[in-house]
Amino acid sequence: MNYLRGFIPWIVFAAVGSAHWQWGALAALVTAAYLFTMDRRRGVPADSLILEQSTIAFFAVLSVIAFAATDSGLREYGGALATGWLALTAWATLAVRKPFTTGIAKRQAPREVWTNPVFLRINVVLTSVWALAFTLTAIALAVIDAESLGSIASIAAQVAGFAIPAVVTAQYPERARRAAVLKGA
Repeated sequence: MNYLRGFIPWIVFAAVGSAHWQWGALAALVTAAYLFTMDRRRGVPADSLILEQSTIAFFAVLSVIAFAATDSGLREYGGALATGWLALTAWATLAVRKPFTTGIAKRQAPREVWTNPVFLRINVVLTSVWALAFTLTAIALAVIDAESLGSIASIAAQVAGFAIPAVVTAQYPERARRAAVLKGA
């Protein structure tokens, strides 16, 4: 469940930002910077922290916008913007053939499997699942916000958007490894 750690700043933003978006953005930025610094001090390579770096960039920009224009219309679409940014990050890492889940998986997997085709394929699939979930959640949140469907609909979309790929992430790697063993890969 170490992959969930990368989402802590986003959870902070959702929790604090629901009442005060500028403070939510700043709290998320501080949280993201702190977690990134702790990881780097522990020796985690920067290329394994793609999601964390993207998170810092997003919340740095959002913090500036939120404090400069507290009444900005972006406030109403904070959840959709945040999830959309995560989607862009995930899709971009797939496009450059460096799925963001690989960096997370490398923190748990022995070095000798890092170049294994099964390991690499698992991370392409997992990042694709997250990218699709982020995309669909961002669209759902934008519609919910535009139609003023309320916080219950928003919370439901966000929970589903994280819970479904989290379950896949928890279950898929072992299934894929077993299937590869059966095939002799």
